[in-house]
Amino acid sequence: MKLSREVKTAILVISGILFLIFGFNYLKGKNLFNSDDTFYTEFDYNGLTTASPVTIKGNNIGKIQEIIYVIETGKTRVSFTVNDELKFSKNSVMRLYSLGLLEGNGLALVPANDQQYAESGDAIKSEVEAGIIKDLTENFSGLSDGLDITLKSADSLLTSINGLVKDDSEEGLKNAIKELNSTLTSFKTLSGSFNSLIAKNQDSLTQVISNFNSVSKNLATLSEDLKKVEISKTVANLDETLENVNTLLSGLEKGEGSMGKLLKDDQLYHNLEVASAQLSELLQDFKLNPKRYVNVSVFGGKNKDDFEKPEDERQ
Repeated sequence: MKLSREVKTAILVISGILFLIFGFNYLKGKNLFNSDDTFYTEFDYNGLTTASPVTIKGNNIGKIQEIIYVIETGKTRVSFTVNDELKFSKNSVMRLYSLGLLEGNGLALVPANDQQYAESGDAIKSEVEAGIIKDLTENFSGLSDGLDITLKSADSLLTSINGLVKDDSEEGLKNAIKELNSTLTSFKTLSGSFNSLIAKNQDSLTQVISNFNSVSKNLATLSEDLKKVEISKTVANLDETLENVNTLLSGLEKGEGSMGKLLKDDQLYHNLEVASAQLSELLQDFKLNPKRYVNVSVFGGKNKDDFEKPEDERQ
């Protein structure tokens, strides 16, 4: 059957329209030949992008199609697709969670344990991982504070510049530029002097750094040795020794033991005093009357000096 020119033109136009619709949706991330199911969820804050993954137990099961801010409710609506072979309960939860410090956030499906399967187009409840909302609000407030500080700094800088070139005449501007050049020249001279100083003392600085490294190594070794010392055991032994000394001193104070009796027994002190006096008198008598103690006689004579016991033991 031969087609007329009008029919061919109509087929070509219709094909072009269909191709245009398909291409436009493909560029928006929609595939008309994709049979994946589409679902919706809402959040108070937006922490997702269309590149954020949709996962279940860490496995990718779909992708985010569209993120829209709903003015009427003040919420962010996220539409996402899930493989049509995956069946899950409509009572499941979509959880916004963090992928890492530099990786952004993701959307995780937390399935419920029932048989009320969700159908394409259903809205799924949402929740946010603990800490995500706090981070988002802190980021917004930190951005605002940082912007405010930056604007204040810029305002102060402009005020300083205006004060520097207060004389807006040609001569005033020339003087300001001259002063700035002078300041830069002085800074350059100072920088050259500093570099020269470092070059002249490079060996000394190297030696100082080497000594510092050596000292730090020695300190590290000393700290390791101190770790190995059983300081608590040593302190315990010292405490026990001091307790024993205190016990000994307490016993001496109470007159217990031989040393305690020597220190506290008055009768023993009296006896020692008497014995010391008698010994002194004995030595004195020995010096004065040696014949009384040493009797040497050729004919066996007898010493007639008899010893008389004194009335007082101390005499």
